[in-house]
Amino acid sequence: MTAPSGLTVGIWPTGAAYINGRYVSVDEAAIPVTDWGYRRSDATYDVVGVWNGAFFRLDDHVRRFRNSMCELRLAPPESDEEIRQVLAECVRLSGLREAYVAVDCLRGKPKLGLARHPVNCSNYLAAFAIPWVWVVSQEVQRRGAHLMIAKTPRISEASIDPTVKNFHWGDLTRGLFEAHDCGADNCILLDTDGLVTEGPGFNVFAIVGGTVVTPDRGALEGITRMSVLELCNELEIPCEVRPMRAAELREADEIFLATTAGGIMPASRIDGRILGNDSPGPLSTLLRETFWTKRAEGWHATQIDYR
Repeated sequence: MTAPSGLTVGIWPTGAAYINGRYVSVDEAAIPVTDWGYRRSDATYDVVGVWNGAFFRLDDHVRRFRNSMCELRLAPPESDEEIRQVLAECVRLSGLREAYVAVDCLRGKPKLGLARHPVNCSNYLAAFAIPWVWVVSQEVQRRGAHLMIAKTPRISEASIDPTVKNFHWGDLTRGLFEAHDCGADNCILLDTDGLVTEGPGFNVFAIVGGTVVTPDRGALEGITRMSVLELCNELEIPCEVRPMRAAELREADEIFLATTAGGIMPASRIDGRILGNDSPGPLSTLLRETFWTKRAEGWHATQIDYR
């Protein structure tokens, strides 16, 4: 798929978008107020990063996006290869070398004359590329994020599958306000059994006695999380994917977060407790530096043709 004739690279530096088959400036991108993706949060999405003019793990993101669509019974007309082309074209039209690139599939609305049931809706894609977004600012990453465990529980996975990216952020938004009110940078949510799940847009890792631990339930199977597990194997750092209780997180030697929009992001405090010397710990720092070094070397990269 290509952009309409006459459009040249970098014409929309603040962001380029694709809506239901049409490329526009991100400022012009819109969905109807009657759309069920908006009115019912009936949508799924994925986000892939672009750094130094290359996607990171593009195929893994598209694969997860397709799995999410299948789980929610969403079926847009575009194939996986066409989705890759759409994302690349959004980046090309923006001209951005570092970009936050999102792709959504929305339910749409029921076709005229048919029952108001999701099976009768026309599904479609919306995508955009905008300048790179940091979930945790670089300044906060340098000193280590100050985290808190929210009182608000994560939405039950019996109701909303956390491995399917979704817009059901009511619990995460409440947690962010809790963090703001107590002076923390960000929050982590527990499930109703008191097990650690995730935070607003990131996976959680604790380092306990030299072993990297991350929750095995209640959280998105993040692409950066997958990368952390690969790095641990490569660096011969013990790693476990298993249940984690709040007390274990609070007493951890180190904590770090992982997300597409920021990579590996160390923490230095949890619920007011200072970790180490109130700065990013040695293993968190090693993993973060290795991650970005390998990214610069082309690890899992898909180059973008800006011509």
